[in-house]
Amino acid sequence: MKFILALDQGTTSSRAMVFDHAGAVRAVAQREFRQIFPCPGWVEHDPLEIWETQLAVAREALAKAGLSARDIAAIGITNQRETTVVWDRATGVPIYNAIVWQDRRTAEYCDELKAAGQGADIAHRTGLVIDAYFSASKIKWLLDHVPQARVAARAAKLAFGTIDTWLLWKLSGGAVHATDVTNASRTMLYNLRDGAWDDALLERFDVPRSMLPTVARVCGVAGHTAPEHFGAPIPIAGIAGDQQAALFGQRCVRPGLVKNTYGTGCFMLMHTGNDIIRSKNQLLTTAAVAADDRPQYALEGSVFIGGAVVQWLRDGLGIVKSASDVEALAARVADNGGVYFVPAFTGLGSPHWDPHARGTISGLTRGSTAAHIARAALESIAFQSADVLDAMHSDSGITVAELRVDGGAARNDFLMQFQADILGVPVVRPQITETTALGAAYLAGLAVRYWQSAAEIDAQWQIERRFEPALPTSDACALRDGWKIAVARAKGLCLDAL
Repeated sequence: MKFILALDQGTTSSRAMVFDHAGAVRAVAQREFRQIFPCPGWVEHDPLEIWETQLAVAREALAKAGLSARDIAAIGITNQRETTVVWDRATGVPIYNAIVWQDRRTAEYCDELKAAGQGADIAHRTGLVIDAYFSASKIKWLLDHVPQARVAARAAKLAFGTIDTWLLWKLSGGAVHATDVTNASRTMLYNLRDGAWDDALLERFDVPRSMLPTVARVCGVAGHTAPEHFGAPIPIAGIAGDQQAALFGQRCVRPGLVKNTYGTGCFMLMHTGNDIIRSKNQLLTTAAVAADDRPQYALEGSVFIGGAVVQWLRDGLGIVKSASDVEALAARVADNGGVYFVPAFTGLGSPHWDPHARGTISGLTRGSTAAHIARAALESIAFQSADVLDAMHSDSGITVAELRVDGGAARNDFLMQFQADILGVPVVRPQITETTALGAAYLAGLAVRYWQSAAEIDAQWQIERRFEPALPTSDACALRDGWKIAVARAKGLCLDAL
């Protein structure tokens, strides 16, 4: 019997999971790595540490399952998107740390692009809103600030990649420099309509084409691992950015189906089929996973701080010892007591796109406790997600029948019930909530005929729990009105009233 190995390279940890033919998890290994904060608003990772931890957990997962390379039909890769690595083609050594998707160092440059009237053209070409979130401005920063980087780039000596590309390069021993359309569509250098790197954008951001990876099929064999990594070559047969992989793993493969992943941030995607829907509400239009060659698309809302707010309660405030303690602490109070927490630590994402907003806790009184703050922190995740779903409904005209959820925070029953309550829509949690890795496994397995058809994997998706709305609509509206006021304060919109 053969198995699929999924590599899930996330923002705070590297993970590997072994799946069997029934889609069940046979082994898991996970390691955290350093978060580097050189300046306020800057976030970096060490690319070599990412590679070392990812290789280590892959080997560890195989060992836990008692498997060797010959037992693995294929490897699937899914990854944190937009995070940018540039390395020397000859040595394979990065020229600088990876600049993480959360990083805001290029926010001022992005503001200049907006002020110059570039927003509409870039949105038309890429489906994206001009923001420091995406890779293009990060590449430009590296070339402008690392000594001799631009000279080397013009001499075709440097390679760029998002994390999938970096891992594929390392796994293949430097033989393959490629990405997939889901990751390419997040760089702000890829023309979504034409399905190719865009020369006008490359010129605008001053990025030499020679740096860019080939765009390979999402569901296809991109290369093989070098024998020294696992003892024998293994096909690398499925690559997708983490959120598109989760959309596929949740089997949201038809127009109107929506999933929300609760990870470091929250990422909601609505499948729109073959239609490119241009958002009027500052959502993103992005490539979705297609198991065949037909382009598929999705609307996406990106919330920068989701589960990371719980990490801050643990590491910053110290009011809980572990992330799992937050639910119990929040449950000590019947409501938020008028306390609202807007976790705009790195600005606000969809649908606000305000890089200058900063985190606020409002509504505090002498009666406020750590439990109120914990509850407000969890509620903030749901409020932000509700704002995104409202925007999706406005753009698409589709009334969502249910919201499928996954990711670490989806295991929090309090949060999932509150999400259903303020949306007025059922929230559905599958038996396997780590659907990012599962989506990558499905793509890899389909590519090598481990699974014969999409229908075969459709049958594996099963519901673990369905959360039905239980809060009166009037109460939900009142809570959301309070949230809107809190967001306005975080954005500075209420300063004129002082």
